[in-house]
Formats: sequence, structure tokens, C-alpha cells
Amino acid sequence: MSARKSWLQGKRAGVLLHITSLPGTGELGNLGPDAYRFVDFLAAAGFSTWQILPVGPVKDDLSPYNAQSSFAGHIGLLSPQLLQKDGLLPETTEFKGGDETSRQELVEHTWQTFQRDASHRDWARYKQFRQDHAGWLPDYALFRVLRRQHGGQPWYRWPAPLRCRQPAALDAARNDHEDALQQECFGQFLFFDQWSRLSAYAKRYGIELFGDMPIYVAADSADVWCWQDYFTFDDDGRQLAQAGVPPDAFSDTGQLWGNPLYRWDRMASDGYSWWIERFRLQSMLFNILRVDHFRGFESCWEVPADADTAEHGHWVPGPGRALFDAVFDALGPLQLVAEDLGSITREVTALRKDLGFPGMRVLQFAFEGDADNPHRLQHHTPDTVVYTGTHDNDTTLGWWLSLSKAQQATVLDSLDQPIQAMPAPLIHATLDSPARLAIIPMQDLLKLGSEARMNTPGTVKGNWTWRFQWADMPGNLAADYRSLIAECGRLRAD
Repeated sequence: MSARKSWLQGKRAGVLLHITSLPGTGELGNLGPDAYRFVDFLAAAGFSTWQILPVGPVKDDLSPYNAQSSFAGHIGLLSPQLLQKDGLLPETTEFKGGDETSRQELVEHTWQTFQRDASHRDWARYKQFRQDHAGWLPDYALFRVLRRQHGGQPWYRWPAPLRCRQPAALDAARNDHEDALQQECFGQFLFFDQWSRLSAYAKRYGIELFGDMPIYVAADSADVWCWQDYFTFDDDGRQLAQAGVPPDAFSDTGQLWGNPLYRWDRMASDGYSWWIERFRLQSMLFNILRVDHFRGFESCWEVPADADTAEHGHWVPGPGRALFDAVFDALGPLQLVAEDLGSITREVTALRKDLGFPGMRVLQFAFEGDADNPHRLQHHTPDTVVYTGTHDNDTTLGWWLSLSKAQQATVLDSLDQPIQAMPAPLIHATLDSPARLAIIPMQDLLKLGSEARMNTPGTVKGNWTWRFQWADMPGNLAADYRSLIAECGRLRAD
């Protein structure tokens, strides 16, 4: 088959901000009024894209890349204000929405109200939602209920009949927990309803939602429990291999990620149906999708599950173009971006270009290494998405302050921008890049330092909790960025 043409046409600009980082009264940002206000800001400032991290149900570590499902939504993102407006919560009810108990209480209250007061039309909508998502929703609900019943233990530590999904054990569990299962399904109904409303509002103002799809799933997830044959687990629920990366300049022992790897041959044998459904659902939520760790589709680093380091792994071929051809044949063209950061081979680049996927460039990486460094501005091409930094980087101001005076001088000389306080020069260079899509993290728009960092790779504490406040935003911010975006030829079409 011939190479696909890149879907990314015309220059545009966007902002990276996760839903949880929005302002609000609870412990997390949510899909309520502040999300709509943020869309208003994007539109006023001339941005056309809102990039968001994965929105699946998180665990205690809060990482959106370690979700309990690749299909479900995070009910912690539900807006109590919208539920009150819909008559599903009393006006006086207050929910912080941070911990698991609070989330369950919120859904329990709304479910009770819905059963009592819902119209025939609302019941029909709920019934249709369950039918539309019948491929994953019942099993996800059962996974959630059983996980709570077993004290939060991962599925591979449950009793064998449930761990191995013996039909009689599953039927008995469904009969014993019928109302709890309904609550779980109803929570997902609420999430998708609130999401669709926000999505429609963003579309009305010309804002595309840009999502993020991790390549791997968590070992303790509904995905692996339900489709064990697709993953590197044996028949007794023991993980055999895990994903990672080999030793490199950043780590003498490589990195262990813990995620199970895919049995690509078994996925290929049924036409990659699991991937097709995963892309189908994510493309319902987002206009654009970043495919995380794209190089793993060409080849991935496989490490034994019991290894202490990633040194003794080996490269395993991925599905390559076959998987994406199956997805496109089923769903039609999708707007996908390849996360091609790190050590990328010619084969990975060839696959990306063959599929017509834009790659990524990060300007914080542009001032290190040799002259071939692809992040350097002179190597940027239109078929890329350029960032000052990503969710895994320090903020640009934090990064800048960590540099020596000599390194700072090198950066300024390389940028050839008007003398301004950082992060303005890096933002301007990002918007000036030949890349057709330029993304600025919200922290950089607000000129925040390391205290606003979203995630530090290799650590498990202190991540994913940053939020901004409207008071942080200067009153002229939208007008200033509209002028800058127009100057750089990226103003969205009204």
C-alpha cells in the first residue's frame, strides 16, 4: 500500500492542560463550568486546539497513564455543579471528588435520584448508552465492583474462579452485586454525557480536543482481566513479561515500566478488533489523538516480569502498519500524532512517515546533543507537532533556571529571538516553528516555575496534582496571545 498523506494541514496553535488542572472548588478540576470558561479563553486567544492527558479511571498514584481501563472515563472528573443543574444532586450537596469514596458517594446519590425521578426519555438514553458500549461496559463494571470487594487487590490476586473468569463465578458475582453494577454503568453514562456536552461546546467555538492514548495498559486493569489471552499472562494469571526501555545515556540499567506486553499474533488473528474498538471510542472523545510510545508498534523492549532491571531484555517486533491499516479500514481516516521521542530508529521514522502521522519536537531538548538533534529548529518540518515542553518536562521557566549561565547563553543565541524574560523566547520560537501544530503548556503561558511541574518521570509521589487558578491569569493574556498567534500565522479561522 502507498504512503498516506499527513492529515495536518495549515498552521495552528494549542494549549496543553489536563482536566484535573482546571480551577474549581473540589480537589480536582472537572468537566464543569471552569472547563467551559477555559474553552472561552482558548477561543478569545486564537488557539484552536486543547490537548488533554488520558481521561481513564486512575488509581491511587493518580497517573492517567496507569488507568483501570482503556475504555472507561474517570468519574472523578464529573462536575457536581452540572449534576445539580440536571436535578441529580440537591443544591446543598458538596462533594470534593478527590478520593475513591467521594466518587462512589457521588454516583450513588445520583443513581438513587435517577431511579426515582428520571423521565422515560432519560431511561431510554441510559439504555441506549449501555447498548452502545456493551463490548466493554459490563465487564468494566464487574471489575470495579470485584476490586472493591477484594479490598483493592489486583485481579491476579483474586480467587482462581474470578481471576480466571470462570462463567459460573462471574454469573454469581453479577447476581450478588446487581445494584452496584448498575451504579458503575450509570457513572460512565454521566461521564460520557458531560464529556459530550463539553465537546459540543468546544466545537461550537472552533476548538479541537487533542487526546492521548497510551500504547500499554496497566497490569491491574479491566482490559487485561477481560482479555488475558491478548497479554503476556499465563493461564493462572501470572505475568510473564513487561515493557521497558534498554540502558541508555539516561540510565545504566534501563527503565522497567511494569506493563504487560501484547501477544501481537493473537491480536492479528482476530483482525486487531480490540484496537479497533479502542480507537473507535477514543475518536468519539477526541478530534486528534497522540499515540504514546509509537516506537513500540515497530518494536518494543521485552523484559522478564521478575527482572529487577531492564538490562536483560530484548527487542520484539511490533505489528507495524498492519494494525493501523486494520483500524483505518474499520473506522476511516483518523487524526493521529506519533509520540516519537527518545531513541528513534530509521525503521520507526519510516513507519511514521508511511502512515502519514505527524511526529513530535520539543524545544527544551533542542540545545543538547549533536547537530543532528531532530529537536533543533533547523530540523523542524511541517509534518510535526512542536512543544516548548510536555507533561513530563519541567516548566520552561523551571528548566531555564536549572541551566548554567553558559547554557542559557547558548539557548538565547540559538533562538535568535528578541531579548525577553523566559519563557517568552521559547514560546515565540515554538510558534515560529515550521511545524504545523504548536502546543504550549498552560504553565508556560502563566510563566510558572518548577512548583507547577505536572510529572517527573521515574517518581511516583507529588505528580499529577498541579492546578492553576483564574487569579493566575493576567487580564490581557488572551489579547496578547491572539496578537502573537496572528503574527506567527497560526490564528484559527472564525
